[in-house]
Formats: sequence, structure tokens, C-alpha cells
Amino acid sequence: MAAVTIAPLDPLHWRAVERIYAAGIATGHATFESEPPTWDRFDADKLPHQRLVALGPDGTVLGWAAAAATSQRPVYAGVVEHSVYVDPSAAGRGTGRLLLEALGETTEEAGIWTLQSGIFPENEASLALHRAAGFRVVGVRERVGKMSHGPLAGRWRDVVLVERRSRRVG
Repeated sequence: MAAVTIAPLDPLHWRAVERIYAAGIATGHATFESEPPTWDRFDADKLPHQRLVALGPDGTVLGWAAAAATSQRPVYAGVVEHSVYVDPSAAGRGTGRLLLEALGETTEEAGIWTLQSGIFPENEASLALHRAAGFRVVGVRERVGKMSHGPLAGRWRDVVLVERRSRRVG
């Protein structure tokens, strides 16, 4: 794999991030969302120092990762829910792993002790990526939400809850 650089995600990356997010949505196995958010909504929802992009040697955005608070309650300040998306053209080359490792570093630097995410059981690539990055399956939330779009519209979906606990924080 050619050199990949992990950098903070900024508004200049948004169009590429939005395109990669839309490609994930189109699979029907990445998210319950039916379309990417606007930049303003993404910016408001994601923690400012927990947004990363993977850049190819030519500056092309190959993937992104971001985290959001799971709760406003102070006791949960060290727990975040993350997303990681890789451009289909960069899939299977280690980009997602680099993003998850970098997100783990930035979250620990910020005092965050738990990264968690919900993954559809059919998304075997994401589950394998998370296992390889040190995440464990906590459980399965059965029929937690109904799909509103795509080929699985109207179908109740299970979500596998994964987490990675810091060994340095918490």
C-alpha cells in the first residue's frame, strides 16, 4: 500500500467525506442513516478533535473516522461512539485499521477510555476490522431499529455492539 497519512478532518475534506459516507449508506450495511448529514450537522455532532481522514500520497481522501459523545452526563465523558468509513477503492488495504489506531490515540490523549460502535452483523468486513484493531463484541442489540431505505427498507435490523477499552485511561 502506498503511503497513507492520517490528518485532522476539516471542512475542505467534506465533499470527499460525504461521498465516502454516501457509498457506505448505499451498501445498506453501514448505517441506519438514509443520507449523509450536512457539514453543519456533522460539525455539530462530532467531537472537534476526534475527526480524522486518511489521505493518499496525492492528498485524496481514502477514508474517515469520527467520534461523538454518547451522553451529556459527566460520568460518561470518557465514552464515545465512533464511525469509520473507507472509500470502496481503498478497501482491504489497511486504511480502516490506520484510522482506528489513530482515533484510539487521539481519544486516549483526550482522556477518553471507551470507543464503541454499533455494526450490522452482515457487515463482516467492519466486524473483522474492529476485531483486528482490538475491539471486542459486547453483545447484540436485536431488532433495535427499522431500516428506512434501500433494499432492506422496512426490515428490523440487529446491531452488534463493539467496544475498545483503553489500557492507559480510565
